[in-house]
Amino acid sequence: MTHVAAPYAAVASASYPAVRLGFRTRWRGAANVPPRGGAVVASNHLSNFDPFPLALGLYPRRQFRFMAKRELFRFPLGQILSLLGSFPVDRERADRSALATAVRLCRDGHLLLMFPEGTRRAKGLRKRFDAAAHTGAAWIALKAGVPLVPAAVAGTDRLSRLGPIRVAYGAPLDLGDLAGTPTRQAAVEATERLMERIGELEAELGG
Repeated sequence: MTHVAAPYAAVASASYPAVRLGFRTRWRGAANVPPRGGAVVASNHLSNFDPFPLALGLYPRRQFRFMAKRELFRFPLGQILSLLGSFPVDRERADRSALATAVRLCRDGHLLLMFPEGTRRAKGLRKRFDAAAHTGAAWIALKAGVPLVPAAVAGTDRLSRLGPIRVAYGAPLDLGDLAGTPTRQAAVEATERLMERIGELEAELGG
């Protein structure tokens, strides 16, 4: 799936100058993301702004699909999020419906953006949900049979300083040795590898 929907293209085109120039954003490793077919791109999570630089580094070649907490899917924001390729997830439980949607989208050739930490890292005020690695991104990639691509973003937690923002996409993880392993167990091992690689990319960016 390489087609970019019109609403997504409109937002991407409008926001690119501000993200690229205003925050002096630089990208590297975009060629590591498959140019077509399904894949899961998994990144660290610093800010609600993270999806913008992560997505714009691949635009107009690819469009992200992504989960958003179900509380956001109220009129009119919910309709806007849906047009931009988002679908709801209940973060308070294992949302099988959202997982099934994610697997289906990947199998259909879509590019899924995931944040394994689940929520932004706490900074200052105590958050209701603590940032800790979850196996969802790896589980979806394994279940759908698509590449799992690590990524990292730096600088989005310092937006008031107007950048710089840096983004890196790593090579898809080699998970071939996990073939035949039960999916849940394989997802745990894959997540450990994923978070290690995300940490390496983040360190390379100076995050």
